[in-house]
Amino acid sequence: MNASSLMPDSVPLRPMLPPYLEALNEEQRAAVFHSGKSLLILAGAGSGKTRVITTKIAYLIREQGVPPQAILAVTFTNKAAREMADRARLIDGRAGFAMLRTFHSFGAWFLRQHGSLAGLDSGFIIYDDDDTASLLGAVMEGSSRGEVREAARHIARAKDYFLSPDDPELTLIDHRSEFRRIYRDYEERLAKTGNVDFGDLIKKPVEILRNNPAMAKRFRARFRVIMVDEYQDANVAQFELLKEIRDEDTYICVVGDDDQSIYRFRGAEVRNILEFPERFPGTDIIRLERNYRSLAPILSIAASVVDHNEGRLEKTLIAVRGTGKKPVLAFLPNQDEEVMFCAELIEGSWDKHKAAYADWAILYRTNAQSLGFETEFLRRHIPYRVVGSLKFYEREEIKDSLALLALLVSPRDEVAFCRVVNKPARGIGAATVKRVVNVALAEALDFRAAVERLTPKVSAKAHLGLETFFHAIELGRATLFTTGGTRGEALAEEARADEVDQPTKKAPRKRRGIQGSLKSARNKEALIADEGLSTCVVTLLMESGIAEYHLNHDEIAGNQRISNLQELANAASLYPGTEAGLLDFLEHIELDRSLADTDVDDPNKVTLITLHNTKGLEFRRVIMTGVEQGIFPREDKRNEELEEERRLFYVGATRAMDQLYLSTCAMRRMYGNTMPMFPSVFLHEIDRKDLRIVGEPPYAFSKKECEDYDEYND
Repeated sequence: MNASSLMPDSVPLRPMLPPYLEALNEEQRAAVFHSGKSLLILAGAGSGKTRVITTKIAYLIREQGVPPQAILAVTFTNKAAREMADRARLIDGRAGFAMLRTFHSFGAWFLRQHGSLAGLDSGFIIYDDDDTASLLGAVMEGSSRGEVREAARHIARAKDYFLSPDDPELTLIDHRSEFRRIYRDYEERLAKTGNVDFGDLIKKPVEILRNNPAMAKRFRARFRVIMVDEYQDANVAQFELLKEIRDEDTYICVVGDDDQSIYRFRGAEVRNILEFPERFPGTDIIRLERNYRSLAPILSIAASVVDHNEGRLEKTLIAVRGTGKKPVLAFLPNQDEEVMFCAELIEGSWDKHKAAYADWAILYRTNAQSLGFETEFLRRHIPYRVVGSLKFYEREEIKDSLALLALLVSPRDEVAFCRVVNKPARGIGAATVKRVVNVALAEALDFRAAVERLTPKVSAKAHLGLETFFHAIELGRATLFTTGGTRGEALAEEARADEVDQPTKKAPRKRRGIQGSLKSARNKEALIADEGLSTCVVTLLMESGIAEYHLNHDEIAGNQRISNLQELANAASLYPGTEAGLLDFLEHIELDRSLADTDVDDPNKVTLITLHNTKGLEFRRVIMTGVEQGIFPREDKRNEELEEERRLFYVGATRAMDQLYLSTCAMRRMYGNTMPMFPSVFLHEIDRKDLRIVGEPPYAFSKKECEDYDEYND
């Protein structure tokens, strides 16, 4: 007898699904199976959105026969892009042929291929915020550092909103009449360097596509499926790019959560996701509301705050893990007691339950709030890590090294040249540097050619210093002619041999001296150059004097800086020792300027972190501190900005898996004075019955459920 004949007629047999689809819940499968119209996947916190988007990519290839080369998937960090690619390849190896990138990585790829249509050479360098400020300093001569930084931020914001110097709406970014001139002069100067800033990686591809309809048509024909992860973080320029690379027949699917749009200060525009159904008529919306991270009482607290926002697409999270303890709201006398409260909670959980320190995260609105916790944790020997401190690639010695490397591929890079030409001091005055730069820009020369043009007008001391600098650059460039090392080293030796007839003939002895100094650095070995691009990196560091300069900074910092330079050389060893390898290395750094915590000797540490930095993370126990009016939210937040602050609260609360604590102080030291504080408006938006209240609440809060917080340690 056939087994199917035993089934009632009213119960249809469910078709067998592959294991990778069987693991999805009903809503997730609906999102993966969806086709035809455009799709908005509204994915709540902890709802498994990454699994959905990666599974959908593999499903389209494996089950629907979509060529992987026809799929473009973009997200906002290199880490997320790599995770997306790795997960999709595990389901179907062909997913590796799809284009999975960040927005900026896609823009860089596009400009490497087609930048000539905008006057760019394929070897352009990507300027970061510091580089932009340096270039603007030349444009805004006589302005203060603060004024230059402000103009740089406004230019970046203008590009995020796809605004040119002549756009009428530019006044929404900066109402000053001179800002148009500054922006225009900056663009002209940037163009002369042959390089781009981060905003250009999105803005210029859009301009090229709009000015070249035939090319735009080819791109639209290539990418038949476009998928965007974390769409709530997209800015206006990124939306314009999406419009240019799709047509009516392109299937577009975006995944995001309007309640987690917290990066307006970076240009993110929540309207992109709120208005997606209007901008793409016929859009279907699938809500992922099953939360696999947090217990129900935590989700209730997060929802009660964000539900007060008017600008949102409604959804209700369901806690798959079930219920648990109520979140705790602690009313504390002052910030010192707040620190003590947190420390005692953590120590108590360790003593009573052997809860790992790594289970805990302390969240705060501003970096300055971490100082008290750091001081107390050091005193109590509670291990901790601070997330958001100075990043590896932003350290002085690393930026100096990257500037030297940039000059190998972009010999007219004004920012790089000005940063390192006189570091260490070579007797080159600021006036000489300015004259060299002006001649190079005016006559479209590289800086060495400009020096030769100016030779009669440059002092002998400055000329010697410049020649020493350029000679080091040439030694570094010589290593890029081969990946194996022997040919490159031979060329480098030829370049060094030329020193016999130059006043720099002592350089080889000096180089050995640097090597000896590096070997003597405490507990650190010397820089080594034995693989790939590291040969080039070390040659530049040694011959330019940068290594010696930073080693001599001081005994402690110098040793640490040498260690950082060694790590840079180690990272470079993964790339071939060619010009193409160097370009890939520099592009990778500029597109992903952050490193994970590398302190692997003891990962069991409490995390101290700002609310903005918690996005994408989760912890078993979270303490959200400083929930006071004027701190969170700040006093100046109104309307849309206040709504973003509520979303920030939602993000912070939904990082907690098992337990959530909120702390608010009656007094706090601010601006050098002790000031009275009042509970945040967000605390008034939470139903008291959903909280366990401890401490001494103000009159506005019921005292029925209050407890002595000194005895609370569970």
